[in-house]
Amino acid sequence: MKRIYLDHAATTPVHPEVLNEMLPFFTERFGNPSTIYFFGREAKEGIEIAREKFAKAINADVSETVFTSGGTESDNNAIIGAVRASGRKTAHIITSKIEHHAVLETCHFLEKEGCKVTYLPVDRDGLVDPVEVKKALNKETVIVSIMFANNEIGSVQPVREIGAVCRENGVIFHTDAVQALGSLPIDVEAQNLDLLSVSAHKLYGPKGVGALYIRKGVKCSKLMHGGEQERRRRAGTENTAGIIGFGKAVELAVAALPAESKRLSALRDGMIAKLMKKIPEIKLNGHAVKRLPGNINIAVKYIEGESMLLNLDMDGICASTGSACTSGSLEPSHVLSAIGIPPELAHGSIRFSLGKSSTKEDMDFVVEKFSEIVDRLRKLSPLYKGNGCKIK
Repeated sequence: MKRIYLDHAATTPVHPEVLNEMLPFFTERFGNPSTIYFFGREAKEGIEIAREKFAKAINADVSETVFTSGGTESDNNAIIGAVRASGRKTAHIITSKIEHHAVLETCHFLEKEGCKVTYLPVDRDGLVDPVEVKKALNKETVIVSIMFANNEIGSVQPVREIGAVCRENGVIFHTDAVQALGSLPIDVEAQNLDLLSVSAHKLYGPKGVGALYIRKGVKCSKLMHGGEQERRRRAGTENTAGIIGFGKAVELAVAALPAESKRLSALRDGMIAKLMKKIPEIKLNGHAVKRLPGNINIAVKYIEGESMLLNLDMDGICASTGSACTSGSLEPSHVLSAIGIPPELAHGSIRFSLGKSSTKEDMDFVVEKFSEIVDRLRKLSPLYKGNGCKIK
């Protein structure tokens, strides 16, 4: 059976060129980059080349980059680091209700330590209003953390405008750009960014490695204590092979971005149009235009998401009912709840996230199979009005 992978928002396969770049650093170039002899120097050189690639991709200086274990660590370091560096016991944080749990749980942790957190609402498309950010600011506000693009519904936030508000008021602006890097243009200068979190495995790089951008002059305490790696900003022996792979993945993604973004957007819009035409009573979640090129999130009335997911899997199609990090939860998606989707419809939502392997032929196949699955499951559902029930 042919397998069609449509869960690139959860993770991506390692690009062959990325793997080839990494392999020597597991074997003949295995040195510890903190040592001063030959093996250490060549490992260190590889890391610095990767750093240059990442810095160039976001228009940053190499001195402003820190390699981490991934997006979650970067988010924690950005938010906790900014708060601790401020020295304020009652620091105020502003974020949104649709952030990734790596941000939300970090904010909950800091609340227990005495911080105040404002969780901004979003509109029905999942967008934060920069005016609301400005209204929420107060003299205790240390940091605003709003994601670049949402991992579930794909909505792209007005980061430039939010960053401008923060800059005008002397407040640090952090964005979780895990879903954005490699899919959307990022320019830390033009978009007024102070702190930015990214992860390699979302852009055909290895798992277990990411980075944090820290603008020069921004105070951000470190989380990891020990050695002097990463200019004393993150202790611990570097994941050399992972960092090398991350650098290559960033380089490839940025080079392919204009053409690949256009291709995926066309596939996305074509698939959405066909689904809307073929299946009655479904809804697109997230902004119709301001969304990630490969993101499709559909709410289907009268049936449950995991049933759709299992049936798709039997047809060789891999998709998701929400964020990979919360797939074991029985609660409706906090993102869908925040945009006003009722629980019963939130449980009937499914996400298709496209990537390099996605083709028009595959999308047409998925539309046909998904339509059949929805029709079959609705016939079994006591909620479906076609079965004689009265739906209010």
